[in-house]
Amino acid sequence: MNFQKILVLLGGIVLVGLAYRAYGWAGVAMAVTGGVMWMLLHFTRLMQVLKRAAKRPIGFVDSAVMLNAKLRPKVTLMHVVALTKSLGQLETPKDAQPEIFTWTDGSHSVVRCEFLNGRLQSWTLTRPEVTEDPPNGS
Repeated sequence: MNFQKILVLLGGIVLVGLAYRAYGWAGVAMAVTGGVMWMLLHFTRLMQVLKRAAKRPIGFVDSAVMLNAKLRPKVTLMHVVALTKSLGQLETPKDAQPEIFTWTDGSHSVVRCEFLNGRLQSWTLTRPEVTEDPPNGS
C-alpha cells in the first residue's frame, strides 16, 4: 500500500478544511483552485516527458555512462525517462514486480534498471569488452 498517496489526499482534505475555517467558501475555492493547478502542472510535465520520449527509439540513450552517473536510488520511472528522453526496453513480463528496464547507447553499453512500484531500486552498467587491434607494422 502506498502511504504517500493517502497522505497527499489527507493533506488536501485538511488544507480545504483549514481554508474553510479561516476564510469560508472563498478559502475553499482558493484551496481547490490551488490543488487543481498543482495537478495540472504535474500532468503538463508528464506529457512533455512522454512527448520527448515518443520521438526517440525505445531503449536508446545518448550515453549509458552518463546515465549511470546521474541515477540515484528511489527516483521515479518518469524521472529516469526524463533523463534518457526515451522509454526503456521492458525486460520482465508486463505488470510483474520488480520491473526491469534497459537502455543501450551507440557503443553497446547497457544500463539495466530495476524498479519496484515505480521507484528505482538498483541499476548496473555493462560495457562491451574492447579488443585492441595489434599495431600495424607497415
